[in-house]
Amino acid sequence: MSRTSAPPDLAQIFEPIRDDLASVERQFASHIESRVELIPEIGRYIQLSGGKRVRPAVLLMCARIGGYRGEAATLYAAVVEFIHTATLVHDDMIDDAGVRRGREAVHSRWGNDITVLLGDYLYIKSMGMALTVDSLELVRLLCEVTLRMIEGELYQLTKTGVVDLTEEEHLEIIRRKTAYLFGGCGQIGAILGDLPEAQQLALRDYGFNLGIAFQLVDDLLDYTADEDVLGKPVGGDIREGKMTLPAIYLLQQDSGRARPLLESMVQGRLFSPDAWAELRGLMAEHQVIEKAYERAVSFAEAAKQQLASFPLTPEIDALMALPDYVLSRDR
Repeated sequence: MSRTSAPPDLAQIFEPIRDDLASVERQFASHIESRVELIPEIGRYIQLSGGKRVRPAVLLMCARIGGYRGEAATLYAAVVEFIHTATLVHDDMIDDAGVRRGREAVHSRWGNDITVLLGDYLYIKSMGMALTVDSLELVRLLCEVTLRMIEGELYQLTKTGVVDLTEEEHLEIIRRKTAYLFGGCGQIGAILGDLPEAQQLALRDYGFNLGIAFQLVDDLLDYTADEDVLGKPVGGDIREGKMTLPAIYLLQQDSGRARPLLESMVQGRLFSPDAWAELRGLMAEHQVIEKAYERAVSFAEAAKQQLASFPLTPEIDALMALPDYVLSRDR
């Protein structure tokens, strides 16, 4: 896919599981109910703010590949969405990000104390939901994935403000914070579909590579997107002291001019329109956005390769289209 290509239509990609995704939405709303009125109030606020639902969709389609159409798939898809939502509300608070998907972030609206407890509630609620299905294997998998995500957040915090971050260190953050959950979705769906172990691992690796591509594109959008379309300010990573691939590649190619600029922005948190314009100018000069995009393409292609051994079905077609959507999205 070209960076200028129009994104494939996500609703069309998800057509084979449209009804199941609607069921996931209902389950999310149902399980967020509580006698403590604030919990469903915030839950509805989060749900109405949108989201692509790519993770639950991967789980549902992988289950369908094995012929599974039972209620456990939509339940686990809702569990995954609970876990993902918990990480979002905690991450926004840690990063002091005021906007998420064009609306106030939860911590900005309700405060840090409530947001910490809400994230904890969502994590515990997700595991309680998972335990209603008699499969300790899947609960253990979800616990492992969640622990990796928390480790990723902690690891990223130790690297905040570090200008000399390596590409491998950045990819390790992405693997833990993003890719393991995507991979877990593929694996859970495959287990529900009772697929052979080799196919379970292939769908896990599909999700894992898709997750890395997804996050690398997300990093790029922080430099290239339209703020109104993206739903949050651009330049957020640099403001928060985070080096991502474009900045890492720029430092490799132009340590003379780029280093003092990045040190002032990443270490010193001195962000200004002039510094931002200079940084983007250097990135354009050295074509690091294009280089980072090609890295995302390599992971998207690796995801597709995991599907080569599967017979063609509407679900496989949809999974094949998802990496193209990820590469061409603008938000």
